[in-house]
Amino acid sequence: MSIIKPIAAVMLFLLSLTAYSQGIEEIDRKGHGDHQLVRMAELEIHPEYWEEYKKILIYEARESVLKEDGVVSIFPMEIKDAEYKIRILEIYANQKAYEDHLKTPHFQYYKTNTLKMVKDLKLIDMKALDKETMGKIFLKNKIRIDSRQ
Repeated sequence: MSIIKPIAAVMLFLLSLTAYSQGIEEIDRKGHGDHQLVRMAELEIHPEYWEEYKKILIYEARESVLKEDGVVSIFPMEIKDAEYKIRILEIYANQKAYEDHLKTPHFQYYKTNTLKMVKDLKLIDMKALDKETMGKIFLKNKIRIDSRQ
């Protein structure tokens, strides 16, 4: 009889582990899990709107990073050797953070005011290969910024 209790305890543990795992998967399917959403946005801008577009983009990126906890990065970059082309590294804490971002006044301002300016847009979902180092990159940058103040 003494062997039955340990076996029952192990079985209960395994069942609870399976239930926990299924619960995590369900949360992720609904987009509220802790899996980061990483995306590269590739844009081409109509030349006549180039300077105006960049000003609006920079405003939107700054507001997003400063005001939204779920926005890890909206980092716009101009391609040096390709005129009127932008790449934006977007990192959100999870799917819900991204969905919340789309509803913000600063994103809505960006979207409505730049729609005519964008010649081409591709959103490419990415998968981080080294999440541990990625976190250290942002921490390293924060330490540098804090030390300047």
